[in-house]
This record gives sequence, C-alpha cells and structure tokens, in this order.
Amino acid sequence: MSKKIATRMQGISPFYVMELLQRAKQLEQQGRDIIHMEIGEPDFPTPTGIIDAGIKSIQTGFAKYTPAAGMSALRERIASYYQENYQVKVSAQRIFITPGASGAFLLALGISLNAGESVLLADPSYPCNSNFIKLFGGMPSFIPVSDKTNYHLTADLIEQNWTENCKAAVIASPSNPTGTMLSDDGFRAVIDVVNNHQGCLLSDEIYHGLIYDKPATTALKFSDDVFVINSFSKYFAMTGWRVGWLVVPEAFMEPVEKLSQNIFISTSTHSQAAAMEAFTQPNIAELDRRKMIFQQRRDFLFKKLSKIGFKIKVKPAGAFYIYADCSNFTHDSFQFAKDLLEVAGVAITPGKDFGQHKASAHVRFAYTTSLPRLEEGVARIESFVQG
Repeated sequence: MSKKIATRMQGISPFYVMELLQRAKQLEQQGRDIIHMEIGEPDFPTPTGIIDAGIKSIQTGFAKYTPAAGMSALRERIASYYQENYQVKVSAQRIFITPGASGAFLLALGISLNAGESVLLADPSYPCNSNFIKLFGGMPSFIPVSDKTNYHLTADLIEQNWTENCKAAVIASPSNPTGTMLSDDGFRAVIDVVNNHQGCLLSDEIYHGLIYDKPATTALKFSDDVFVINSFSKYFAMTGWRVGWLVVPEAFMEPVEKLSQNIFISTSTHSQAAAMEAFTQPNIAELDRRKMIFQQRRDFLFKKLSKIGFKIKVKPAGAFYIYADCSNFTHDSFQFAKDLLEVAGVAITPGKDFGQHKASAHVRFAYTTSLPRLEEGVARIESFVQG
C-alpha cells in the first residue's frame, strides 16, 4: 500500500504534540487529572452573539454557497476593521474569506509558489507553514533566530539567506511559539528587502487582537504588495467555525479567486454569517475582557516559570504562549515533556514541533487554561523538576 501513497507525503512532518495529547487523553480516561498547557486554542467559548448569528443563518435557510471570495458584507466589514484599528485603507475586493488561516496560506502559496522555489522561515516557527510549502513542491529554508532578533527574521537575515531560487519569506507577528513581535522599523525593512528581490512576503497576523503591551502593526501599513493572513480563531475564539481571511495584492485578485473556486468553492456560509457579529461593539468589549485575563495569565506564568529555573529571554508581547529554555533540567525537551506528563500530569509542547534550532532545549507553554489550573500546573512542574 505504501507505493500508492504520494511521495510528497514523505516530507510532511507530524505534530509531535499530538502524541502527547493522545497519551494525555488516555491518562484522563484512567482517572488522572491532566493540566493542558499544550494546545493553542482559547479555552473561552465562542461568544454567544456570534453563536446566535450562526444559528440564525441556518434557521432562516441562509446556508447556500456564497461567492468564492466570501460574503461581500463580511469583506466590507473586515476592510472597515483595518481602517478603524490600523488606520489603513484596504479595498474589500482584495480581501478573500477562507476556511481558517490554513486556507489562506494554501491560497497564497498556491498562486505564488512554483515547484523548486524556496521560502524563508524563522526557526522556530509554526510547523504547518513549512508543510504547506512542501505540498506545493517548494522548499522551506529555515533561518535560526534567537532572542537577539526577538525570534524574528530581520532584513539582514533575509538578505544574507536570499538565493536566486527564493520566492518568498514568512513573517508571523506575534509568533507561534514565542509570542514575540516585530518592531515597526523591522517590519518596514523586511518588506523592503523582500520587495527589492521581487519576492512575496506572507505576513501571518492571526494573533492580532491578543496583544498586551502595545498596539499591533499590520504589514499593510507599509505596503500593498504583501499577503496578509488572519483568522477568527484566536482573538475572536472561533476555532471550530473555520473562517479566516487573506488580503492579496491587486495583481493576485483574479488568480486567488480562481483557485479558491476550485479548492474550496466557498467558506462555510453560517460561519461567515457568525463572523459578521464578531465586530459588534458588545462582542469586542467581551473579547477585550478576555484579553485582560490572558495578560494576567501571561504575567503569572512568566514570573513563576522564570523563578523555577526556565530561561525566558523575551517576554511574550502577544498570543498565548511562552517559549522557554529548559536546559537547566534536560537536554531532551521531548522526553522532558513525556516525563512531565506521565509523572506530574502536565501536558506541554516540545520544541521539536517548531523546528530544529535548539529545539531539544525548549518547550512551549500555552496559557489557554484558567489561572487556578495554571497555578496547580506550575506547582506540579516545580515539584517535578526538583525531583
């Protein structure tokens, strides 16, 4: 049967954390209490206004196909959101509604990347992006980053690593797994160097909204010649609804609509209707209340993990992750995560899920559970590392 599997699948890496999650579920079935700090999903439910809007669309029969680009009203609303939040004018015609941010990445890469071309990525970074590149016959080119560059690609790093077969670079700010952000000057410089090479810049902005210390900056502030990926999953707490969006340069509007028609037909209609409610003032007020809770969790976890002996060189500015150096306790973070789960009942993500650069010395903590559960988790972790 292996001969029938496409050879491209040989290059697609798994999520190592799924092995830990599966084991965590087994332990829970055996009666163990497991504290989940591994999954990057908000623990808050989707706000009721959004749910009600989705239900209403189904009950009223509004569940047919929409245009491939998405509901025009939602595209217009997102365009207004850019004006209100970033003071950036974006034509609604450049905004395409997608089945989550993953759908947006597939469209952006599908219309821009040729087989054999390479794409520059930070190491560490979100693993699915490199697998998407491989799916289209491209080659992910990982550039090691550290706290010295806030765990981001810089214009200098891109310039040093750009080759004649490079096509694009991916920036994620805030990033997964580090939660760090790129400065405005850094953003501008990165865009300039990619455009100078006539390449494509893909800006992953799915954690916008979950920013704690200063406002986020969109790549669209500096250029219209960029691809911007965003989602209703994180800040808007709509993970299972599977709805996101992609902003494309004008020259790519026709090809992205054509590809979207063929791959997706359209994003789930009731999810799009629900997403319209996400921008209402009562809903934004609720989301901002939740953001304050995430910030409290971040501050607690950052302080406590540092006190225990984890080295966290950059305090996360956004998202809901802490990427910590665990070399005081182990030289094998995957085994460390396994042992922590078995012995202490705490599930975290090993660094190898995010790349190769010092992966064995790092783990990711997601603060997507309540503060009392985080407090219990930290107490267990401290007991575990003290032996």
